[in-house]
Amino acid sequence: MIIAGILTKYREQIIDEWIDRLLGVSPRYSRRSRDELYITVAAAYDASCAVLIDNDFSKIDCHIHWISQIRLRGGFSLSEVQHAYELYRTTLFPVFVKELKGDDLLHTIEKLNGCLFYTITKFSDFFQSLHEKQIRNHAESLEQEVAERTKELAESESKYRVLVEEINDGYFVNQNGKIVFANQAFCDLHGYTLQEIIGKPYTDLLAPTYLHAVKRLYEQRVTGEDARDLYMYYRRHKNGGHFPTENKVKRILYQGKEAVAGICRDITERMETERRVRESERLAHIGKLTTSLAHEIRNPLSSVKMNSQIILKNTEFNGNDKRRMEIIFDETSRLERILDEMLNFAKPIRINLDPISIHGIIDSCFEIVDVKMKEKGIRVKKRYGRDMPDILLDHDRIEQAVINVILNSVEALQAGGEITIITKHDAKDKKGIIQIEILDNGPGISPDDLPYVFDPFFSNKKKGTGLGLSNVKKIMEAHGGTARTEARKPRGTRVVLTMPARNTV
Repeated sequence: MIIAGILTKYREQIIDEWIDRLLGVSPRYSRRSRDELYITVAAAYDASCAVLIDNDFSKIDCHIHWISQIRLRGGFSLSEVQHAYELYRTTLFPVFVKELKGDDLLHTIEKLNGCLFYTITKFSDFFQSLHEKQIRNHAESLEQEVAERTKELAESESKYRVLVEEINDGYFVNQNGKIVFANQAFCDLHGYTLQEIIGKPYTDLLAPTYLHAVKRLYEQRVTGEDARDLYMYYRRHKNGGHFPTENKVKRILYQGKEAVAGICRDITERMETERRVRESERLAHIGKLTTSLAHEIRNPLSSVKMNSQIILKNTEFNGNDKRRMEIIFDETSRLERILDEMLNFAKPIRINLDPISIHGIIDSCFEIVDVKMKEKGIRVKKRYGRDMPDILLDHDRIEQAVINVILNSVEALQAGGEITIITKHDAKDKKGIIQIEILDNGPGISPDDLPYVFDPFFSNKKKGTGLGLSNVKKIMEAHGGTARTEARKPRGTRVVLTMPARNTV
């Protein structure tokens, strides 16, 4: 198998890089010797390989039981070890991207994500069960020491709360339909303070479309009926937003009464990853179809164009025959340009990075389209951000993206229209985000069309292919950025291109 060869070839490299990253996860990991980490990391790697190559989960199950006890004795929090497992994806993903293509890459990434989801979920459950067992054993020993029972029980509860507070996922207890316990992560997921969340009906935290289904699951669970322990729904945030969420729940005794406890996890990123995988599969299919179609059409089209040129050299035309031949030649040339766009769309984006000035690229774009803009008397306003760093970009690709957006505005604007371009450097962290905004005061895009403007072959133009903005999106995503379109008020369109400035020089 290809994947087996890759995992064998890069084993030592990935393990070394995993260890390097692991040393920076937390002070507890940094205090571990490299030799010790090599033993645990190599075992995790080999167990994960068994899943990816042979679909054998037995080794990863053994590893989870072994490492859970080691890390629990070492005082590690659940979130620290979860983070350590996630580093496997971080180190392995670039290798897969380098070695695999197309369906092989997508299939392998799906297996990798499935392996990690299984590993982290099972580890979390087992780690928590070990901790709960510790607490139960401790409580049983307290019964033999009546004089210290109250003090030691409080200490045990405190330790448990520390564990719950340190996990990245939300933890809650629902008793009689109300939230009676929650950690800070659960509060953050819903936008409330701890004081606001305690006592709140759990139904207030559900998006209306999922209210009936989740209520049904809760009622089945508290009445002893069979109900799924793991389910997905959309939670309702305090600000009114709805976000994809996953709950894993079970019945417990809380303060002597029956209740439902659960782990609440935001799965926005996971769903976005799944969406991108589906979109990649769809685009790959479109790309294959487009390439095949373009090659079938190009040869006869070239023949038509060549013969049109020959006929046009004939000076003996009757009536409008010459004009008709010129139209045939021009339309043939236009079809060739459309074919070129289709082939460019079908090809994967490859970028060559160099230190580039964003403002320099924008200026060169306006120089290229200057003639078209002057023909319509379009005004340009530039509001460049200060202290804009040079970053590593593919000059030609970014220029192509910006020109596509500008040309869309030029075509949409009436004579005397206006285009405004704004650049920003949002440096919330050390490097931040570079943002380019291109605004026009044209007729704008209808609300019904806005969600589809980046879809391949979507266009309202009479002579458009619908690939311009699709290529813009591909180019920005190849740079790790985004592209989005918004309607302006009272009229016009706003296109926002963003890219990370992590490659600043």
